[in-house]
Amino acid sequence: MFERFTKDARDVVRGAVEHAEGAGAQSVEAEHMLLALLDREASRASFGLAALGLADRKESVRHALAEARRRAGLTQADTDALAGLGIDVSEIVARVEEAHGVGAMSGDRKDRSWWSGRRSFGRDAKEVLERSLRIAVAHRDRHVGDEHILLALTARPGVPAEVLADHGVTHEALMRVLYGGGEAKAG
Repeated sequence: MFERFTKDARDVVRGAVEHAEGAGAQSVEAEHMLLALLDREASRASFGLAALGLADRKESVRHALAEARRRAGLTQADTDALAGLGIDVSEIVARVEEAHGVGAMSGDRKDRSWWSGRRSFGRDAKEVLERSLRIAVAHRDRHVGDEHILLALTARPGVPAEVLADHGVTHEALMRVLYGGGEAKAG
């Protein structure tokens, strides 16, 4: 599948692995792919993010991803649903962190010496890569670019899509920016 990926898309995948390694995560997840996309410059994905006003708010996205990771990857919608059942996720996080340290629910290992070899890709990251290929094929694009990975992140439920939507980056808005329909088209 990766032979169809552009250099920009392969750089996103490599960047996601680096973010996972830097966090001590056991596997590469969709949030790591979003972090790698935020690092990109002069690509179609970076154009799409900038066109939707995210260029100056990348730190806010990083902060929101970190907060979701502290909640063990629960979306805000999940947190709200649990609150409706009388479960205060913030209180649970606070108690766990009080007993085990900040970030204890994230699943990241602070002792990075335990890991050797390559990071595997989590189910959600694999789904994003597969969906990015389907999006490229649906648009009759010859190769999978970083914009297809970004579109795939916005098209599936989860923390990355929720965080992006909270910052004004939705699948529909990206489609308009990248493929036309009233907005500027990426070149």
